[in-house]
Amino acid sequence: MISGTLGKPTKFKRVIYLISFITLGLLLSLNLHALIEINYLSWISGQGRIANFYGGCALPPLIQVCIWLLGISGGYFVGTFCWKKVYIERSWGRHHKI
Repeated sequence: MISGTLGKPTKFKRVIYLISFITLGLLLSLNLHALIEINYLSWISGQGRIANFYGGCALPPLIQVCIWLLGISGGYFVGTFCWKKVYIERSWGRHHKI
């Protein structure tokens, strides 16, 4: 990497790459979940209502699962896009000479 070469795109590299992006997507979805829940609780308290909690979370389980799936699938699709750009098309080498 330091010399400017990536090497051959192997299946092992692709699996690690995709796992890394899926993990990143999941972590970003947890941040999104926290922001949505904070705004939801603020809105509920502004209305003078009491929030229902589902196992320590104010958002319904369906919304929680949708946010997780959004993060996982988004990480997968961004990972495959970046894999194609970096390892298959090697578009980074055209603009950044070392």
